[in-house]
Amino acid sequence: MSRVQAKEATAVDDPLLSPESLRLNVHNTVRRKAVDLLMRREHAVAELQKKLNARDYDANIVAEVIEQLLDEGLVSDARFTEAFVRYRCNNGHGPRRIQSELHERGVSEKIQAAYLDIGDSRWFEHAAQVRSKRFGDAQPENFKERARQARFLQYRGFTSEQIREVLDDV
Repeated sequence: MSRVQAKEATAVDDPLLSPESLRLNVHNTVRRKAVDLLMRREHAVAELQKKLNARDYDANIVAEVIEQLLDEGLVSDARFTEAFVRYRCNNGHGPRRIQSELHERGVSEKIQAAYLDIGDSRWFEHAAQVRSKRFGDAQPENFKERARQARFLQYRGFTSEQIREVLDDV
């Protein structure tokens, strides 16, 4: 039995608590937990909903709380995506990996496209910086080294076109 279910069980035994006051109590608990998660970092709507549902809260109450937070502007997929793209880019990740991670977090493709332009020429510069930081400015000495650097950049989420351009320029 989870903590929430235990609280609900003791509250049901109390004749002074009505079902509505019990529901309101659970609603406030869910809201406090959601705000607590949002205070630590931005969350996508689907990500926040998944975390709250994992705590055995009533799905209807979770949906209601998330709708209120959306109306109040406390949770926003657009704001989350902007911060996430900036953070992951600063950590040396490419557009494909960032796009994949956003998809895992439930961000819509429309919002992804607004903050993540895969065809932007800055990605080529970023890929060159990431390669240079890891391997230095020297050219790969042989095919094996070139393949190793290409795999590294591919793992980081850069497109094959960006990788080819970076390795041809070295």
